[in-house]
Amino acid sequence: MSSTPTVLLNTGVQIPLLGLGTYQLVGREEVYKAVDATLVAGYRSFDTAAVYRNEADLSRALKELLPKHGLTREDVFITSKLGPKDQGEKAMEGALCSLSQLDLGYIDLYLIHWPGTQGLDVADKCNPGNRAQSWATLEELHAQGKLKAIGVSNYTAAHMRELMQSCKVPPAVLQVEFHPTLFQSELRKVCEEYGVCFQAYSSLGKGELITDPVVLEVAKNCERTPGQVLLRWAVQQGIPVLPKSSNPERIQDNSRIFDFTLSDADMDRLSALDCGKKFCWDSSQVA
Repeated sequence: MSSTPTVLLNTGVQIPLLGLGTYQLVGREEVYKAVDATLVAGYRSFDTAAVYRNEADLSRALKELLPKHGLTREDVFITSKLGPKDQGEKAMEGALCSLSQLDLGYIDLYLIHWPGTQGLDVADKCNPGNRAQSWATLEELHAQGKLKAIGVSNYTAAHMRELMQSCKVPPAVLQVEFHPTLFQSELRKVCEEYGVCFQAYSSLGKGELITDPVVLEVAKNCERTPGQVLLRWAVQQGIPVLPKSSNPERIQDNSRIFDFTLSDADMDRLSALDCGKKFCWDSSQVA
């Protein structure tokens, strides 16, 4: 499937270590341009979500571009996510909408995007029940072959343990914010314990980490860009990454992370930046 290295999921499916994140990628032409550049660069994984509102545009672009690049549906790995507004009773409707918008026969990986429910307070006691109902829906669609693998995003260690106690099908993936200033030690241990693939988003800390002095020094020493260093730091630990960009040159640059290795000393220096700093959303208060 992939021209980049992969990681084996607990479903027996391989997930590419590198994929294109499509958050904030909107408009048919922008999506088409980004998908074309992504396929040229060798990526075979695309990460979207109901709330990104670009599932249909991604589908159209892939249907046009896969034949152009001599590829088929089976050559790409598509991830999408259930929106918080569909958590609980509306989960089936939400998931079927994603399947319809993408219109690719099946979705390789489908995640519950957020542990909470849109419209409910984070402390609302209905959140756990809604999560459980959503998961049961994903299990049903997984059994039907419409969702090849299922997982979660933005779950805490407590949310993960709760899920593992009640699920029939364990999650294949946990996708969360991860970079040198947010090492996520506890979550990674939980994933290792349960055989769940830990996947990173926001690897560059919304762009702020590319100017960090330590990152810049490591990049200078190995003659790479700061972005490549941050992505390499993750994939060298076997953690899939999803850098987002609509710039063809940046997409190409982000693909050049498999032809060099960071030294143990550089890996340690980057890991030592951990201070629990988040650049994205905090789900720790969701009941």
